[in-house]
Amino acid sequence: MSQTLKIAIIGDYNFSYNSHQATNLALDHSSRFLEIDINYYWIKITEAAQFKAQNFEQFDGVWIAPGPFKNVFFLNGIIRSISMLQIPVLLTGESMKSFIEVLINSNQLNSNGEKLISDNLVDGNQFERVQIVPHSKEFIQLYENHNTLELTSSRYSLYPQLIGSLTNELIDIEAYNQFEEPEVVSLKKHPFFLATGYCPQVSSTREIPHPLIYTFIKATLVCMSANQSTTA
Repeated sequence: MSQTLKIAIIGDYNFSYNSHQATNLALDHSSRFLEIDINYYWIKITEAAQFKAQNFEQFDGVWIAPGPFKNVFFLNGIIRSISMLQIPVLLTGESMKSFIEVLINSNQLNSNGEKLISDNLVDGNQFERVQIVPHSKEFIQLYENHNTLELTSSRYSLYPQLIGSLTNELIDIEAYNQFEEPEVVSLKKHPFFLATGYCPQVSSTREIPHPLIYTFIKATLVCMSANQSTTA
């Protein structure tokens, strides 16, 4: 292994949360699969909220981990900051809702103060199965040989008028769920900025690393190589 990636994991780590442990393991699975070294660093929400652009840019990629989050206001500010950078970003679980809220507020999509996102439709802290229905060409290929049943601890419905406003200029819908709601979205005009409502890391295994996770890692490799070429 000749290359070492640095990945920042933004979240309030708790060893008792399966999704947090799975985040570490999924990176290990991708590291082995792609035959590269990955150094990852958990950074608390309160600490990351103090970061400037150059602090984030020392990493090859940023992963916003699933919640719960101790300070959602700070999290929204972090998402707003990293969305303006060109480094690859992956958001999984509850952080997808925060991403949508940032887009709403930054683009003044709710001038009437209406409720545009439902409350969490998953009860308690248990995982529920969600059926992924790939929409984009990239996601159809990504799930061609992978099980489309995923696990989620959060599901939010976006109101139709909001979806229309978002997809006009801000996001692309990469996949839906069985309820015909957006389950994976990406930020337009960004090299790699992907948000999933489910937790792909939970279904990643040593034998079968999750394709979305190693696709994120491959994006960080491309970004790192481009940066090295620029500075050479």
